[in-house]
Amino acid sequence: MNRSIVTLSRVVRVSLVLALVFFVSVILSLLMGAADIGVIQGLRGLLWGWYEGSTLLTDSEKAILFSVRLPRILFAAIVGASLSSAGVVFQGLLRNPLAEPFILGVSGGAAVGAIAGILLGITALPFGLPLLAFLGSAVTVILVFVVGKGKSGINSHTLLLAGVIINAFFSAIIMFLISISSRADLHTITFWLMGDLSLACSLEIVTAGVFLVVSFLIIYAYARPLNLIVGGEETAMQLGVNVEQAKIVLFLAGSLMTAVAVSFAGIIGFVGLIVPHMMRMLLGPDHRLLMPASFLFGATFLVVADTIARVMIPHAELPVGVVTALCGAPYFIYLLKTRMA
Repeated sequence: MNRSIVTLSRVVRVSLVLALVFFVSVILSLLMGAADIGVIQGLRGLLWGWYEGSTLLTDSEKAILFSVRLPRILFAAIVGASLSSAGVVFQGLLRNPLAEPFILGVSGGAAVGAIAGILLGITALPFGLPLLAFLGSAVTVILVFVVGKGKSGINSHTLLLAGVIINAFFSAIIMFLISISSRADLHTITFWLMGDLSLACSLEIVTAGVFLVVSFLIIYAYARPLNLIVGGEETAMQLGVNVEQAKIVLFLAGSLMTAVAVSFAGIIGFVGLIVPHMMRMLLGPDHRLLMPASFLFGATFLVVADTIARVMIPHAELPVGVVTALCGAPYFIYLLKTRMA
């Protein structure tokens, strides 16, 4: 099939296939963990043992499957879909396939807010840590937008440079805060900086899910304008696209998705880099197909990565950011080598 031809039926077919892959990854992730439930028993329990009166699963097994693993899996899926969708937006907006959601400094601002919250001891408060992390991200987005917006509008190169500079500034603040942290706080800070999905609660899952759905619908509405912007802003303007409006909406929606995901889950790198790039290599550059494909495969990728983080070391747990970095760093090197060839 010609990858350049994108029709509604093709978008639906690809989305259904990727949704099936996601569903299988969720089932396998539910059945894997420190508590050995057994594949056959677990499958039977998932199909018929979830209701209160069922005796197929014990109360502890029901709690493990539906109160511990399932919320974490849903949370991983939401964060993965958010980061990969934002990655598609920034790679198109900056016209750089090596761009990723954290390139504009959102992660640095969130990290400063989160570390400040940990040092102030507000981690026990409802939404205390995520709120400060989100505020840090929001401040960063505003700074990058103000610096990157010139008299003639938003310049992609200026935007990128502003993000890099502001991220470097926040990195210095992070190092300072870590240097004055106590040993007890360092463990919490380290896990947050590497990505932690273990503390997901229902309210956080619902909140992140709502932000994801709203932001994704907004950016998908701009899929065709983004295709034209990638081909050249002058050409897009000649074809009737309000380029400045599209860039502002996409920048803000992508930043919002990233900020919410990071504020709840910490910094999980490489998801927004490698997932959009893999989907682009397989399916082509048309954002009408690339956006839903990255959304679904990003969810699957982080569910699988978090499962590996849970089961790789017996009686211990890795931060999920370690797993994504182990997968993403070699792939990033491969991309650099192939682009320079």
